[in-house]
Order: sequence, then structure tokens, then C-alpha cells
Amino acid sequence: MANTYHQVYIHLVFSVKSRSNLIPKEKKNELHKYITGVVQNKKCKIIAINSMPDHIHIFIGLHPTIAISNLVKEIKIASTDLVKRKRWSKIKFNWQDGFGVFSHSHSQIDKVYKYIMNQEDHHKKRTFKDEYKDFMKKYGVEYDEKYLFDIE
Repeated sequence: MANTYHQVYIHLVFSVKSRSNLIPKEKKNELHKYITGVVQNKKCKIIAINSMPDHIHIFIGLHPTIAISNLVKEIKIASTDLVKRKRWSKIKFNWQDGFGVFSHSHSQIDKVYKYIMNQEDHHKKRTFKDEYKDFMKKYGVEYDEKYLFDIE
């Protein structure tokens, strides 16, 4: 795409189905590297990626030809397949339907990067559910509490 210039930064957040703790700490670096490859194959750039046992944060420089929903779908399908092939979970692994996506300006890159890379510290003080609701409020995203988390 000649003469197309872009600066689109997005922060993706999504959880393991039923917010189960199925991302093994000792396997998260391998999961992150795999997801990085998926994102790079879509002409996007990983700025930061980090996960907790029940959810993941991915900060991306989005290529303008890529639809966010398609990218998330590809990430979820590929990473689910990885977890299943490697047999990291004794119970069925799936990502929860849906995702959160929040846009950021260039001036916020360092702040978002540090936030994502310090997930372990954040979650000593508050749960993923509280964190996610705070994102929704901070970014002015309207939501219905009964649909926010898919608990089975």
C-alpha cells in the first residue's frame, strides 16, 4: 500500500474461558513467543505481551490492513491449538468469547508497556475482573455487567 502511513496502537485483553487458571507460569514465555509469531505474520508489531494464569494482555502496533476482530480470532485459534498440542492443561482449554480492545497514542507507549509487563504486581492488589471493569470505566466503554464475564 504505497503512500499509506499509520500509527495505530491497540491493547488487547482477553481471558481463559470461565477465567480458569489454565496458563501455566512455566509455559507463558513459549505462549508469548508463539502469539508474537502469529501477530508478526499478520504484519503487526508486538510491543508488549504478558499473561496471568487466567488472562492475557497484548499491546500491538496494528497494520492498517488488518481487522482487529480477525487478528484476535487468529491469535485465539492458534494459541488454543498450541496449548492443546502441548497438553499444558488437563482440562479443555479455550479462550473466552469476546475481548477488550483499547487504543493508545504514541505518547502512551511506555506507560502501557510498563503496565503490561508488571501484571504480577498489579494482580497482587486486585483481580482481573476488577482490572477489566476499571478499563471499561477509564475508556468510557458502556457495558452490561451480566454479559461482561462468561462464567459457566
